[in-house]
Amino acid sequence: MVRTIISLDPADKAWLDEQSRRTGRPVTELVRSAIREMRESEERSFDELLASTKGLWKAGDGLKYQRRLRREWR
Repeated sequence: MVRTIISLDPADKAWLDEQSRRTGRPVTELVRSAIREMRESEERSFDELLASTKGLWKAGDGLKYQRRLRREWR
């Protein structure tokens, strides 16, 4: 693992300490877990977005359409 130093607002640090005391988990474990959950959520959201937009273009060859539009920019 890589060691890092972070600065927290006093209220956030107090909340984190309280969560640690309440759950019996070390603060470092709580921070690592929160970061992992955030990363997984973002990755999942992107995958869900891709899946939800798959197949939306129904007007033929999308690459040909894109090239035609770009020719107009010249």
